[in-house]
Amino acid sequence: MGVALVTPFDEQGAVDFAALEKLLRLHLEAGTDFLCILGTTAETPCLSAAECEQIRQTAVSIVGGKVPLLLGCGGNNTAAVTAALRDTDLTGYDGVLIVTPYYNKPTQEGLFQHYAAVAAASPLPVVLYNVPGRTGVNLTAQTTLRIARHCPNVVAIKEASGKLDQIQEIAKCAPEGFDVISGDDALTCDILQMGGVGVISVIGNAFPKEFGQMVRTAMRGETDKALSMHRRFQPLYPLMTADGNPAGIKSLLSLQGRIHGGLRLPLVPASKETENAIGEFLRTFPQ
Repeated sequence: MGVALVTPFDEQGAVDFAALEKLLRLHLEAGTDFLCILGTTAETPCLSAAECEQIRQTAVSIVGGKVPLLLGCGGNNTAAVTAALRDTDLTGYDGVLIVTPYYNKPTQEGLFQHYAAVAAASPLPVVLYNVPGRTGVNLTAQTTLRIARHCPNVVAIKEASGKLDQIQEIAKCAPEGFDVISGDDALTCDILQMGGVGVISVIGNAFPKEFGQMVRTAMRGETDKALSMHRRFQPLYPLMTADGNPAGIKSLLSLQGRIHGGLRLPLVPASKETENAIGEFLRTFPQ
């Protein structure tokens, strides 16, 4: 159970590094298996280069090799991504998460060529990230498998397409050493049953112990027990995306007293209606 870590901001809108350190320690204490730093949930497009560098260093200083770290390094300019992979100090990180190029809407051949170039430039193992709802392009099963077979250091895909037939085909046909990771909390049990090996979770920010228990129970093959745990979270899944991610998870963390719930424009906090529903979930969730 990995977690796509949020970036907490203070009331003035600056990165709240004290809160970030507390979140990192929370995951160490709760048994989170790995952390994804500077991914989508971290609002990375709205962070400065200096802030990203300090966040990278903070994660390494707190985690210190205790759990693996995955760093978000994607972009829609292949030359810029490959240059960043060559120039960035990746000490302390175990892999990079590379989202499909967004806005450009490349063809499947363009996606293959992009990832081949990224893999050649990366000093660390590469995890593909397919989230067409955000990027405007779907990385098909055929292209994913082509990349996996062509690029030995591409080791996994975070699949958030919601296309279960596609995900099943990847899991069934993947070469040895290439894994499927759920990128959708609500579909995690389904994806694990298809042969997935874990999740990069949003809800895990707030419930690392409980969501981690669900994932590990499913991976042990205790399907009925895992589904029972999954059903406890069902009211929360749609609330996390009702006003966009990470508005929902930041509202939840704020109600838990762990962070100030602010986001950076163009993102805005969850609506009062959503926040009230999240609060009701918290009041009834069995701890």
